[in-house]
Amino acid sequence: MGSHGPRMIAQSGGKLTCGRAHGRNRAASLALHLKPPNNGQCQRGFEEMLKHVSLRLPLLLICLWALPAAAADYPTHTIKMVVPFAPGGGTDVLGRIIAQRLSEQWGQPVVIENQPGASGGIGTRAAAKADADGYTLLMASTGALMAASASLAPEGHFDVTKFFAPITAVAAPPYLLVIHPNVQANTTADLIKLARAKPKSLSFGSSGIGTASHLSGALFEKDAKVELLNVPYKGTGPAVTDLLGGRIDMMFSPSTTVQALLDGGKLKALATTGAKRSKFFPNVPTVAEGGLVGYESVGWFGLLAPAHTPPDIVAKLNKAVVAIMALPDVKDHMAKLGAEPEPQTPEEFSRYINADVAKWSALVKEQNIIIPGAGK
Repeated sequence: MGSHGPRMIAQSGGKLTCGRAHGRNRAASLALHLKPPNNGQCQRGFEEMLKHVSLRLPLLLICLWALPAAAADYPTHTIKMVVPFAPGGGTDVLGRIIAQRLSEQWGQPVVIENQPGASGGIGTRAAAKADADGYTLLMASTGALMAASASLAPEGHFDVTKFFAPITAVAAPPYLLVIHPNVQANTTADLIKLARAKPKSLSFGSSGIGTASHLSGALFEKDAKVELLNVPYKGTGPAVTDLLGGRIDMMFSPSTTVQALLDGGKLKALATTGAKRSKFFPNVPTVAEGGLVGYESVGWFGLLAPAHTPPDIVAKLNKAVVAIMALPDVKDHMAKLGAEPEPQTPEEFSRYINADVAKWSALVKEQNIIIPGAGK
């Protein structure tokens, strides 16, 4: 800026005076021993600067001192875990397993709060807007994040870290193509034949538009070139209830919800939706084996906190939940639900979520699926 640079306090004879900083003399403009200048205008400016520093410095020091203490003492009171679906579904079941063990481990209540609606979007958006203090968590899933992403990032390019602090994945169980026993099909090929003969005559239940159970069905329709009737519910639990009653014909359900019903013969599994057979259902073929080569649909469940939750608290939660998933009885419980633990670091989970949302967003756009709450 030459000789017309900003006015600065420059050192002269061991004292500070007002003047212009020049070239190499800029470094000398900061004195080690600050003395207020004599010039009236600079005197007032100098005093004002000291006033602002004196007001803000204590607050800054308190905040810096409190951060590690907050993580060390956490939690000191009740933690709320939001489940964005009705009770009884996979998200709810897994959330309760983790909540109970966290409560036992930390000696503080961890309560489940079911907030169903808008395909999981209502509860997910509410959790995103909660205080970032570690006392509101979200047991999330593929569908809930898809539903929320439509409104949180209506322009596309969803980045989970803008809205949440991912903690860890909990499970990524296979979805199962299950039918009511009255449906005259024993294989995926049989089902496709029925659907082609009478378009939209077969109904499939889902936990909401844009959820994994719906998108699995939409992908099936696309690959099999059939038309099915989607019946959305406020969670997997209510959908399974209607499937048991014969009010719908089929659904793509997480194994965590229907395992016991399969064992009892109340429902029939035609296929798993993974790329390979599940070790929990070794006798159930994949959808691809049934004729839809390349078909794959895997859902996930995981724990999130609101964005800007202190990293130390996120790390503490990650360590605790990963340890819980390693407990033999927890692993056994999950195995009975047809799932196994999928622990990840927060960074790994962030990348996984973003890749998954991008994958399903492409299908949503291609099939012109309107997700509730989009653009809100």
